[in-house]
Amino acid sequence: MTDRPLKQIHLAAHFPGVNNTTVWSDPASGSHIEFDSFRHLAETAERGKFDFFFLAEGLRLRENKGRIHDLDVVGRPESITVLNALAAVTTRLGLAATVNATFNEPYELARRFASLDHLSGGRAAWNVVTSSDAFTGENFRRGGYLDRADRYTRAAEFVQLAREFWDGDEETVRHQGPQFDVEGRLSLPRPPQGHPVVIQAGDSDEGREFAAATADVVFSRHSTLADGQAFHADVKRRLAAYGRKPDELKIMPGVTFTLGDTDAEAAELAAETRRAQVGAPTAIAFLEQVWGIDLSDHDPDGPLPAVDPDPGSALAQGRVRIGDPLAIAARWRTLATEKKLTSRELVIEVTGRQSFIGSPATVAEQIDFFVQNDAADGFILVPHLTPGGLDTFVDRVVPLLQERGVFRTDYSGTTLREHLGLPLPGRR
Repeated sequence: MTDRPLKQIHLAAHFPGVNNTTVWSDPASGSHIEFDSFRHLAETAERGKFDFFFLAEGLRLRENKGRIHDLDVVGRPESITVLNALAAVTTRLGLAATVNATFNEPYELARRFASLDHLSGGRAAWNVVTSSDAFTGENFRRGGYLDRADRYTRAAEFVQLAREFWDGDEETVRHQGPQFDVEGRLSLPRPPQGHPVVIQAGDSDEGREFAAATADVVFSRHSTLADGQAFHADVKRRLAAYGRKPDELKIMPGVTFTLGDTDAEAAELAAETRRAQVGAPTAIAFLEQVWGIDLSDHDPDGPLPAVDPDPGSALAQGRVRIGDPLAIAARWRTLATEKKLTSRELVIEVTGRQSFIGSPATVAEQIDFFVQNDAADGFILVPHLTPGGLDTFVDRVVPLLQERGVFRTDYSGTTLREHLGLPLPGRR
């Protein structure tokens, strides 16, 4: 770290939804569909002066062996609908929705986000995601026709056209490209932010290039200091090719956290939380994603399966198999042997995301260290309890970051772009 001024930390809150972060068995775990849950978490984030509140999106429930995955439930409301309601009960907090660029159309999406930006006074953000799998596509007329190689090609043109509509309130938009042939005009004035903030989460080389060309925020997954620094440097380096400055893109990994009165207490609580997040059915389902075979009779508290994965088979739907199953299994066997891990313990080890664990003072120091050393520009916090999982962080960690002079004590602007220090885009 140099003698430069202290970087200001950016913070966002993620509503975890249906995934293996949520500890459903905890008595404090509440509804993931009732509006009061969304409202509580959003109001807590705004009380903590966070930049934005972030909702994921799932267009189809995941399946394993033809059955709904044990962590998926019928109960994830459409994101923009929820955020429009939250715009009425918050005043400064940014409102970010995940919307798929494969199974939507630019005009309709541009209109929905422009509406949210107007209703919220300039606080809308769009997390751009893509999909190339036919499993999700079965819910749509196109049936998942899009080749995986084309998903970022469509997404890039999609974002470009959406921005043309946001700028086109005074003239007709005429766009001809490989994916879209459109002529029309948005039925709303230009959004207060010019363009709602664009978030992107891809980590492939194509994803990084897409982020450098298009995004305002990257939802990164890199968990160690060294990995975070390498990702941060790589993506920021790419910005110059698009005439952009390093501070025009914020890199914000998704992280969990566990707080205790002491570091030892927090470590114990974190271990309990991970065991609750990865129960026996979850561990088996995760192994089946890699092995591609039925492991119903496998003991999750025993060693990894003795047989090798079947590379040509897939029992899980709605999840992408990560890399070469045989190579993954070999790495896992080595790790399990070195650390003497059972199957379930191995899954706990390899599925954990970056987590800050300790007393409030320790966690504040860890977060500040990562940001000041360019491993991130801030973090998107994913609590393991809904809706009250963020309360303790806001009450006990945020004041310490404020005392360090690295986090705002109040909002200085009204729009999300102002919170993030992003310029107002000119008309294209």
